[in-house]
Amino acid sequence: MKHASIATLHQLAELLAELRALPALKEKSAGAFYRNGSAFLHFHEDPAGIFADVKVDGDWTRRPIASEAAKRKLLADVRRHLA
Repeated sequence: MKHASIATLHQLAELLAELRALPALKEKSAGAFYRNGSAFLHFHEDPAGIFADVKVDGDWTRRPIASEAAKRKLLADVRRHLA
């Protein structure tokens, strides 16, 4: 599974804008977010769809984000985790 292309990241523009607005996150490269200097969130794509990898309690979890509902849930979960 490869990292998300620029074209795929353009499809995630609204989600990325909301993630960029979170002060606890720093985007070091397009679509790759860090928290306290450590990798925290990035995106992948493959024929099965678009996925977000999020580090929770030191472990990476992969989540499909094909639907708007899945994107909203990801954002809510990230906000809750950062709180």
